[in-house]
Amino acid sequence: MANKVVTIEDRIPKLKQKRKQKANRRIIITIFCFFFMVISVTYLQSPLSKVSTITVNGNQHVSNDDLIKLSRLSNQTSFWKINKAEIADNVSQHEEIKSASVKRKLPNHIVIEVEELQRVAYVQESDKLYPVLENGKTLKAVNEFGQAIDAPLLVNWNDGNIVELARELNELTVSVANSISEIHHTPQDSDNQHVTVFMNNGYEVSVTLRGFAEKMEAYPTVISELDPSLKGVIHLDVVPFFREYKTTEDELEEGEVPNETEG
Repeated sequence: MANKVVTIEDRIPKLKQKRKQKANRRIIITIFCFFFMVISVTYLQSPLSKVSTITVNGNQHVSNDDLIKLSRLSNQTSFWKINKAEIADNVSQHEEIKSASVKRKLPNHIVIEVEELQRVAYVQESDKLYPVLENGKTLKAVNEFGQAIDAPLLVNWNDGNIVELARELNELTVSVANSISEIHHTPQDSDNQHVTVFMNNGYEVSVTLRGFAEKMEAYPTVISELDPSLKGVIHLDVVPFFREYKTTEDELEEGEVPNETEG
């Protein structure tokens, strides 16, 4: 079979059609790029490209305003030019912030997630309360006296021992920590780190600061074996045991042996 011969004249219309299609594509791309640039420039110069809303999550004691101020964000900040790591570092400079992270949410929303250092206790001095953080740092006085607080009160403590106690309190289970009302530093001749703990259920605990968290974990087991109608002192230093409070009649009767129950 003979090969079909295609003349140049036959191919010219097809070549012209292809060139026209290529030219049309170039025109479309050029127009698209032009409008894209116009829209981009307009967007970048409009309020839509700026940070509109800043949300702070995870904070309980530190105010939103304080954290936003530390972030250095404002409604003049470009939404696309923010440095998330830098903002997180700025927010973490606050003495009560343990960690921070930053997220973008379209169209122009910034979310700051923080984790606060726990307030493990409050130092009570006169009519003022000074929060103690889990790292042992004592903050300025807060106006919470007379109000419900979320951590034990510390009485008769110095700064050095407070740092050690804060570490111990941070190791307590939540249930044991929530059962503590007050912790008094009551040094004795044989133990200058002796501690007297007053519990919310009326018991008193005698223990030492060394290994405080570990020793206090025995508290729930000890009280589970006690008669709830009896109140007294639970000793947790070596072998746990309970000593009932003396009544007036007991004190008048010499030689009375106090009720003791080993845990």
